[in-house]
Amino acid sequence: MENFASARVLVTGGAGFLGRHVVAELNRRGIKDVVVPRSQDYDLTSENAVERLFRDTEPTVVMHLAAKVGGIGANRKHPGSFFRDNMAMGLHVLEAARRHDLRKVVVAGTICAYPKFAPIPFREDDLWNGYPEETNAPYGIAKKALLVMAQSYRQEFGSNFVVVFPVNLYGPWDNFDLEDSHVIPAMIRKFEEARLQGHADVTLWGDGSPTREFLYVSDAARGLVDALEKYDAPEPVNLGAGFEIAMRDLAATIQRFVGHDGTIVWDASRPNGQPRRMLDVSRAKERFGFVATTHFEEGLAETIRWWRAHRDEVLAREATRG
Repeated sequence: MENFASARVLVTGGAGFLGRHVVAELNRRGIKDVVVPRSQDYDLTSENAVERLFRDTEPTVVMHLAAKVGGIGANRKHPGSFFRDNMAMGLHVLEAARRHDLRKVVVAGTICAYPKFAPIPFREDDLWNGYPEETNAPYGIAKKALLVMAQSYRQEFGSNFVVVFPVNLYGPWDNFDLEDSHVIPAMIRKFEEARLQGHADVTLWGDGSPTREFLYVSDAARGLVDALEKYDAPEPVNLGAGFEIAMRDLAATIQRFVGHDGTIVWDASRPNGQPRRMLDVSRAKERFGFVATTHFEEGLAETIRWWRAHRDEVLAREATRG
């Protein structure tokens, strides 16, 4: 295991949902010199801004977590923007890391990179055996291209770039904006609003049949820092909890936890997304000892508690954005 206590770690996206947990995990492990750039100061889609960031901060290690993300609706509405921004950010960050001869870069990929009909559980070797699910293919392909970039830079330049593919994340500080949130925060918010406003019905997208796997965000942060300290190979690594749950069961569980006793209405005119998602997580365990430890219902309850504690401030921020 490498010692990064004296490293200066640049965490792109460090102020975001996953990033703030990664920063906390780095600090817990004694890595205190952590740089978190803000988008208003450094636009990572700009090559010049990224080069200025590296000159200003002089990092020795990068954890590239920054991404333009969203649920099915956001991906359908902005496919070009999702591809362009994610591709540009990764391209500029990895190239700058090469030019500045950084000690190591850890890149967070996405489960959206997997083929639409990949065998369950998704194994890393299946990444190239088909086209991703159409609604989020531009995002998934942009992130998967960074795996190719990392591997080719390792081959040509000797760059120590590693790529980890986290499954769907959830937990405190998630994005609860219904315009671009993922499924768990969206469901929590919808059921909670229905409970507070006395609405009997809650309408959800699709028919409830797709399955998803979810990883608690602090577990994901631990896995990413494990990869930083213990993993130096070119092969991608899945990061997940190793289970799947159908959307209808997820909705029923969240409804029960929130305390809403109405009816769930499935709008089958809306897309389901990928039919099934569950990762083979054996490589992460074998290569650097990662195993998820947060039970799903425990993490779900903590996420609901966080939303209830922060709901008013989130709504106030949304109101100021108009």
